[in-house]
Amino acid sequence: QVQLQASGGGLVQPGGSLRLSCATSRSISSFNVMGWYRKAPGKQRDFVATITSGGATNYADSVKDRFTISRDNAKNTVYLQMDSLKAEDTAVYYCNAQKTIGTFWGQGTQVTVSS
Repeated sequence: QVQLQASGGGLVQPGGSLRLSCATSRSISSFNVMGWYRKAPGKQRDFVATITSGGATNYADSVKDRFTISRDNAKNTVYLQMDSLKAEDTAVYYCNAQKTIGTFWGQGTQVTVSS
């Protein structure tokens, strides 16, 4: 059983920053890809960023140059540093982990960007 625990969400003003964390119950080195997705009210869940076991990263155009995904293998944790936040970044953010045998999701963490 793979468990993913996301944390770090909250309320922040436009232009502010937050760092999300996703702690796993297994070694993150065992996952081919880990990433973050988000779901805004009334919209589908969208891709935000991924990082491979080799460290390669990929970002949605809407967050490129503002968000940074990283991983700490020693802590079995993946992070999403979010800077220059905008109102349109408001969403529930979900952690995702992919192995050959399947894809796993954590519970969401709410991010609200508002003045």
